[in-house]
Amino acid sequence: MKFLHAADVHLDSPLRGLERYEGAPAEEIRSATRHAFDNLVGLAIEENVSFILLAGDLYDGDWKDYNTGLYFISRMQQLESAGIRVFIVAGNHDAASQITRQLRVPDNVTLFSTSKPETIVLEGPGLAIHGQGFAKRELTEDLSSGYPQADPHRFNIGLLHTCLDGKPGHEPYAPCTVDGLRSKGYQYWALGHVHNREIISQNPWIVFPGNIQGRHIRETGPRGCTLVSVDNNEVTSVEHRDLDVLRWSICTVDVTDSETVDEIYEQVRNALQQSLEDADGRPVAARLVLRGSTPVHSVLHMQRNHWIQEFRALATGLGGSGMWLEKVLLETRKTVAVDELLERDDALGGLLRAIHALEMDTMGIEGLAEEVAALRQKLPPELQLGEARYDPGDAQYLAGLMADIKDLLMYRLLSSGDA
Repeated sequence: MKFLHAADVHLDSPLRGLERYEGAPAEEIRSATRHAFDNLVGLAIEENVSFILLAGDLYDGDWKDYNTGLYFISRMQQLESAGIRVFIVAGNHDAASQITRQLRVPDNVTLFSTSKPETIVLEGPGLAIHGQGFAKRELTEDLSSGYPQADPHRFNIGLLHTCLDGKPGHEPYAPCTVDGLRSKGYQYWALGHVHNREIISQNPWIVFPGNIQGRHIRETGPRGCTLVSVDNNEVTSVEHRDLDVLRWSICTVDVTDSETVDEIYEQVRNALQQSLEDADGRPVAARLVLRGSTPVHSVLHMQRNHWIQEFRALATGLGGSGMWLEKVLLETRKTVAVDELLERDDALGGLLRAIHALEMDTMGIEGLAEEVAALRQKLPPELQLGEARYDPGDAQYLAGLMADIKDLLMYRLLSSGDA
């Protein structure tokens, strides 16, 4: 058995940040979420999945007109013809209180109750899907606590729109805990609400697939859904599949020690070209950020508008006009003689000398390691495995982090005096 897990479709949500720029593909921007959803439907048919799970925020609030609903119904009919069922819980953006227009859905679509947890049993594959949607937008109670215990004779899925235990940048709706989800005994939790893909647990599988199409510059990188394979009531594979049709990217260029604007121009060209290549043929909406100390800092800032337009022209000329700059940020600073500043006999010199001399002895590092060791238990399993595993309690890692913090303090202090 195979199924697709997707969430946060936000059908017909506008992509913010490009519409006002000449040359940006306005129609492509407006229809991006629909095209990404078309890719989801196409993938389901291609992979011959048994069903699709949509974990909330199918819509982006009430429809402006019936076209959004008609589009959705047409795609569900396409899935019905292919024998694919669809199971949906409402999220905060498409809560029962948010959507006033309604259309009758095809028979292959199941909308879970918003008043209490509901269980749908599929006898053929031996499956039980448990879910409950949002009755109102601002739902702050733990919906998962009311879900039933797993049916021991079936493969159990929990379909839930939730912030889990809190995620930066997301409203604290339907909060719950990993331990609480595990206690239900389900084999797979299909979550939504958090727009970044994240595997919270593999025993059981607790997965945020992320949204299917980035909508603004804070949603960079690949976006899509999760393809899950099940055999003998056990998950055998969990794979991310890209669905997005336009990719958002932040291109940060370190111009430290660049002697001329021509050098910086070439650095920018290379960075933007790399973003295009990483997008695998998709158009790219990028934010360009220049950072670092450079002798041409003053030239860039005195002719700010000129260089911003130069970089915009460069971007639109790459990849057959497949790139647009959402914004250009010039965060450079002057090249300064740090040694001379350290010798100054004033408050600035004294503060710089204190930061420059900042060190932490072995005992201090070990004490800090003990304090942050508890963070390790909250990390996803994949971050704690392999050669590149992340351990916040590692004394050597913390010593390197202290060095980075010292450099950042020096950078911030020196930057604050720049013109």
